[in-house]
Amino acid sequence: MPLFTLLHAAPAWCDQADTLYSAKAIVTGQGEKNREPGFRDCLTQVLVRVSGDQRLTARPEMADLLPRAGSFVQSFSYRDRLAGKPIHDEQGTYDRPHDLTCRYEPSVIDGLLADLESHPWRDARPALAVFLDVRRYQQAFRVSRENPRDAAMRDSFALAASALAMTVVFPSAQDGDEASSGPNVVDLAAAASAAGADMPLIGKIDWSDADHGWVASWHLTEDGREHSWTVRGVNFDEAFRVAVRGAAQILSGNGTP
Repeated sequence: MPLFTLLHAAPAWCDQADTLYSAKAIVTGQGEKNREPGFRDCLTQVLVRVSGDQRLTARPEMADLLPRAGSFVQSFSYRDRLAGKPIHDEQGTYDRPHDLTCRYEPSVIDGLLADLESHPWRDARPALAVFLDVRRYQQAFRVSRENPRDAAMRDSFALAASALAMTVVFPSAQDGDEASSGPNVVDLAAAASAAGADMPLIGKIDWSDADHGWVASWHLTEDGREHSWTVRGVNFDEAFRVAVRGAAQILSGNGTP
């Protein structure tokens, strides 16, 4: 029986260019006023997605790019998130939430990355085997691939990985359900390799009343170098986004988070 299940697959660079150079944002209606924030959100996403470098969002040059975000879009489309549901009360079509998908010409995004002193991450995106230990009050467990208890966390992590065109897998419960009973780091690397993943991403999240959220720590070994990073006082969706963004930053050659 395999130890892992694949949650999101990332094809080779040449096969994923169309997907890689696109981004999606949630907007209200299809009016131009609400479209502009969506364009800004999508531009930020696609720059990080293509480069793997989360630090780009803090570059001062972004202040100039974001007001012109719409000018970089090759095409865009909408999907009504309430499709099939009738308009209710005084709601109009301008009130309904839509997925705004923006598609970009690769050369345009590559040019913007060059202006930001960055470049596309053209290597195959490594598959990460996620060993995630969770502790909240007296409850402690390792997230597994088949336990219904962990479905929300698995789905959230897969969504975070998808945003960076990456792959995540989770261990089977038989590989250790309790957080304290899992294998050591060497065993984790071997298990990840046997499952077809490239490397383990080791994480711990602990609920903190003092921080009003989760405290998450992440560890990744890449080419013999150890990398660790943390975040405090967040929900688990953000904790997992921090995990994947940090891994992408390391693996794309853009330093430690």
